[in-house]
Amino acid sequence: MRGKIIKGIAGFYYVQAEDGVLYACKAKGIFRNRKEKPLVGDNVEMEVTHEGDREGNITDLLPRSSMLLRPAVANVDQALVLFAVAKPKPNLSLLDRFLIMMDRQKIPALICFNKTDEASEAETERLRGIYAGCKSRLLFISAKYGDGLKELNSLLKGHTTTVAGPSGVGKSTLINLLAPHAGMETGNISEKIDRGKHTTRHSELFCLENGGYIFDTPGFSSLELGTMEKEELRYSFPEFAAYEGRCRFQGCVHINEPDCAVKQAVESGAVHKDRYESYRALFEELKEREKRRYT
Repeated sequence: MRGKIIKGIAGFYYVQAEDGVLYACKAKGIFRNRKEKPLVGDNVEMEVTHEGDREGNITDLLPRSSMLLRPAVANVDQALVLFAVAKPKPNLSLLDRFLIMMDRQKIPALICFNKTDEASEAETERLRGIYAGCKSRLLFISAKYGDGLKELNSLLKGHTTTVAGPSGVGKSTLINLLAPHAGMETGNISEKIDRGKHTTRHSELFCLENGGYIFDTPGFSSLELGTMEKEELRYSFPEFAAYEGRCRFQGCVHINEPDCAVKQAVESGAVHKDRYESYRALFEELKEREKRRYT
């Protein structure tokens, strides 16, 4: 029998079988031998061990079209990167890191800023200006008042989408609107630290009324760039693509080189200075990591 893992908690994987029945399954020991771990979103082969209690075993994983480790999900074809315009204030470095991760996985990202009702028009326009050139679809919504949800729904239709972002930005509230049967717990923002409480503790997959699927995933406050080399970083900033090969030096990394087309584009306003400064900071981070690796 085949099915899809929709949730994993405390060693149990909840598999929705092809007939719609939900089974609580254990993973066979063969996965430990293979050093494999089932992920939410995996399509699996399973055997029923107790029909009355709806229990079974996962016997094999079917081939994955994609796999993410942060958040840990499988078979997604797009990511909805959700941040708040305010309350909490958006951590744009964290957003940029997530966009880089999705770019390296070849997974298209939608950038969605929630809580437009909590911020000024000037702040909304500032964020729009920063990310206008990054090639990802940019959305501004208010989950509280339903603003922008029609457009968002149309972009999710027919896709398997992972929703990712820090705590407190309204992921669970949004998923409750998109998939009313989800019944996700929601939390409040701590005024003292301007940070959300973690209400999602595991990844879970929900079916949307428009035929797509959506993952709710735990919030996070930091992201590492993995094994990326500093020379690769520029390729994950789409704003730079038009200037590749136009710098004086071949292989220019757009940091200290003279006659750099990207730096000239920043000076002219063609590339937003905030995105470029984010690039510089991440480049230095990778450079320092490289130094530690060889000392």
